[in-house]
Amino acid sequence: MPISNRIAEMKAEVAAWRRDIHQHPEILFDVQRTAGSVAEKLRAFGCDEVVTGIGRTGVVGVIHGKGSGPRKVIGLRADMDALPMDEQTNLPYRSKNPGKMHACGHDGHTAMLLGGAKYLAETRDFSGTAVVIFQPAEEGGGGGREMVNDGLMDRFGIQEVYGMHNMPGIPPGHFATRPGPLLAAADRILIEIEGLGSHAAKPHLGIDPVVIGAQIVNQAQTVVSRSVDPIKSGLISICQFHAGSADNVIPQTATLRGTARSLLPEVRDTLEKRLREIVEGTAKAYGARATLTYNRGYPVTKNHERQTEFAAAIASDVVGPDAVDPNTPPVMGGEDFSFMLEARPGAFIFIGNGDTAGLHHPAYDFNDEAIPTGIAFWARLVETAMPK
Repeated sequence: MPISNRIAEMKAEVAAWRRDIHQHPEILFDVQRTAGSVAEKLRAFGCDEVVTGIGRTGVVGVIHGKGSGPRKVIGLRADMDALPMDEQTNLPYRSKNPGKMHACGHDGHTAMLLGGAKYLAETRDFSGTAVVIFQPAEEGGGGGREMVNDGLMDRFGIQEVYGMHNMPGIPPGHFATRPGPLLAAADRILIEIEGLGSHAAKPHLGIDPVVIGAQIVNQAQTVVSRSVDPIKSGLISICQFHAGSADNVIPQTATLRGTARSLLPEVRDTLEKRLREIVEGTAKAYGARATLTYNRGYPVTKNHERQTEFAAAIASDVVGPDAVDPNTPPVMGGEDFSFMLEARPGAFIFIGNGDTAGLHHPAYDFNDEAIPTGIAFWARLVETAMPK
C-alpha cells in the first residue's frame, strides 16, 4: 500500500508541529505545554473523547470507527518528554529552553501520532476504536508505568498496544522489529565506598577508596565475560566516579554510579548477585566498607509474537517487504513501553531516522522525512486490525 496522497499532503503541517515541540522541550512529567498542545489538537481533530492527566500529565484520545464490525480497541503510544541536556545544533528551530533538548526524537513520535490521529478522525475507515496515547516521562521517570497504574488499559478497554521509535542508522522509509526481547532491562547502580582519609604523602596511614573503586570498576567488567553465558547478552557500565576535592588528600569516601542491562531474567539476577559480591568483597580485602544499591528500573521490552508479526506485515504493506527487518538484533537501550507490553499484548517497532547523530547526542535531530511513513503505519495498522 503506497502512502496515500492525503497522508503525503500532511507532511509539512505535521513537521511544523514537530518543530514547535522541538523548540519547547520539557522533561519528565513537567510537559504541560506539550500535553496541552496535544489535547487541543485532538479536540480540534474531532476525537470522540480527550482525557488529560492520565499518569499525571499523559493525554489520551479516543477515536471510534464508522464500521459495524467487532468493537476491538487498539492503543497507539507516543512519548512526549525531552532530555536534560543542551542542544548543539544551529537549527532554526533549536531548543529555546536551556538545559533541555529533544535528543531522542519524542517530538517526532508525538507529531507522527498526532498526524495519525488526525487522519483516523477524518476517515474513520475502521470498525473498532483507536486509542492514541501520549505519555510523559519516558526518559527515566517511568511515565508508562504511571499511566498503566492509573488505569489506562482498563479505563479505555485497550486490548492490544503498539509503540514506535525512531532509530538512527536505519534508512528513512525502513522499519525493524523482532518478537521477544527487543530492548533491555535497565537497572541503576550506586556504589558507596568508605575508606580512611589521609595525607597523600602518607598513604600507609589511610585506606584509599580511589584505589578500591578502581579495582571495583575493573572487576565489574569480569561479570559479563566470566559469569554470563557467552550467547546471552548483558552489560555493566560504571559511568560516574566521584572522590576527593584536593590533589594532595586521600579522600575518606568514593561514590560510583552506573547501569546494568540484560535481556533475560536469569542474567539480570546474575549481574546483581555478582556485582554485589565484587563490591563487598573487594572493599573487605582492602579493609574498607562498600555497599551496592541496585535499583531495578525498566523491565525488558518484550514483543508479543503474534502482534509483532502483524506490525511487521503492516510495515511491509507501507514500505515493501525489502524495507522491513522482522528479526533485527536486540538493542541494549531501555524503554518504558515495556510496562504497557506487560499489561497488554502488543509490539514495539523502529522506524528509520537515516544517517543522523545518535540518540541522546547533542547534535541529534528527528528526520522529518520519516513523518509520512510513520503516519501511514499507524493508519494502516488500525484499518487492517479493525476493518469495516
